[in-house]
Amino acid sequence: MNDALRIFACGSNRPLTEEICACLGLEPSPIEVSRFSNDNLHVQIKANVRERDVFVVQSLTEPVSHHILELLITLDALRSASARRVTAVIPYYSYARSDKKDAPRISITGRLIADMLVTAGANRILTMDLHADQVHGFFSIPVDHLTAIPTIAAHFREHHDLTNMVAVASDAGGAKRAGRFSERLGIPLAIIDKRRVSDTDVKQGHVIGDVAGRDAVIFDDEISTGGTLLATVDTLRAAGARSIHAGAVHPVLCGPAIERLRESPLESIVVTNTVHMPPEKRLAKIRSLTVAPLLAAAIERIHSGESVGELFEQTP
Repeated sequence: MNDALRIFACGSNRPLTEEICACLGLEPSPIEVSRFSNDNLHVQIKANVRERDVFVVQSLTEPVSHHILELLITLDALRSASARRVTAVIPYYSYARSDKKDAPRISITGRLIADMLVTAGANRILTMDLHADQVHGFFSIPVDHLTAIPTIAAHFREHHDLTNMVAVASDAGGAKRAGRFSERLGIPLAIIDKRRVSDTDVKQGHVIGDVAGRDAVIFDDEISTGGTLLATVDTLRAAGARSIHAGAVHPVLCGPAIERLRESPLESIVVTNTVHMPPEKRLAKIRSLTVAPLLAAAIERIHSGESVGELFEQTP
């Protein structure tokens, strides 16, 4: 065991942290999280971190505010305990959706959370597939931004016939992301003309590209309520797609998502374990792939001072 390296699991995704540690031949370092009678959180680090290189794993999932506060308190506790460097490993950074001021008198919350993490004691951020790439620039500390696109693409390459497959972006904003996915598989790309009415109501127009008689795979960074995904499915069916699949990095699956996906004509849905899925969300058509080896490799490279960028170059 590398005594200079410590990995702690906050409460949102302990199974992923355990997988990461297993890849590195480590045990998760002990941490105690409890609540006082007045509902205040209490975090105590149960291992010596003085002059250690420390990584804290926490996805910003439901309940989001609780998990953010738990991470902030943990970062502050580690700084107070004289850790040499503290890296916040955030597989899913939920407030990346709040990346711009698109209405009067609102907060650009993605930037606010970034500032809070730095103030609490984070020296570095390791995250995956941000909803908006510009959130990377909200941080005043180094950020390593990983992607699970190669992981999901490898699954489709192994389990599907690609000769008749087309990748689909749910809207123009996701075209760059879906384009990387299509390039990885060597398949064409189609884009849906989308109009968002509200947070849960999406209306779509026509398909830009050829999907008639083809096997379509809708690719996005996350599935939240499933509204966008199911509207895309309807548009593709109307355009004559032969079969429809979905790939997404973050299975947020909130609100009516599970019921929508259960009853949808989607043949398969491929996600990753950046977000922990409890048993009630594990539908037969959903396949969850692990990103633990990728995160473990990045942690190892950060710890040893090697290039994280080279990790992508080596990914098949």
